[in-house]
Amino acid sequence: MSTQSTSPLSSFSSCEISDALIKLGSPNGGHIPDIHMLSPTSSGSQLKICAPAYTVQMVLASDKIAPKLSAHFVDTATPGSVIVIDAPPQTKNAVWGGLMTAGAQARDAVGVVISGRCRDLAEHRAAGFPVFARAHSTVGQSPFVRPAAVNVPLLISPQGAGEGPDPFAPVKVEPGDWVIADEDGVVCIPKDLVDQVVEVATKGQEVDAKCMEDIKAGKGVQESFKKHRGK
Repeated sequence: MSTQSTSPLSSFSSCEISDALIKLGSPNGGHIPDIHMLSPTSSGSQLKICAPAYTVQMVLASDKIAPKLSAHFVDTATPGSVIVIDAPPQTKNAVWGGLMTAGAQARDAVGVVISGRCRDLAEHRAAGFPVFARAHSTVGQSPFVRPAAVNVPLLISPQGAGEGPDPFAPVKVEPGDWVIADEDGVVCIPKDLVDQVVEVATKGQEVDAKCMEDIKAGKGVQESFKKHRGK
């Protein structure tokens, strides 16, 4: 099952995309860590999202400086996009629920990726709507957070960043960047790197297919890697 455009990126898994981005110099392979598939299921799904990002920045409700939206962010979502939400990391409330899934489907959005929490899991799963989030909660947005901006750059930090050494730098998600999300995780591809990523990922896929063939034939992982990967 896939929820995706006709982009050539859809031919690759999130892992293959990350491998390509690492080869192109990305410090973290575009991976946004600690975000998992919660709908339509938490495991064993063949679902994959491949779509451009429509971004949403959440702020604490106590923030009196950040702007306020004139329309609900779901009502302005771009058809064919994946909604990417960045919530304040310290919050424990959900920023996405069943009514938002209904609204997103009515807008033809293909899924939601949340650096934060969701709720109403049964409703998302019954609707077959892809939801990726850090966790879930019983309480909604109010009175904890509110949306402050849409279609703005997001800088998403790993969970627990600042609490100790962490090799993962924050991931910048620009509006229109491509997002690949499957049961392995979520990856952001800068829109200006798409063609390069497709080229490198295609070569990587071909090399891995040769490795798999030799490994299954009993030639060993080390020998197969050295032969086809050069190391």
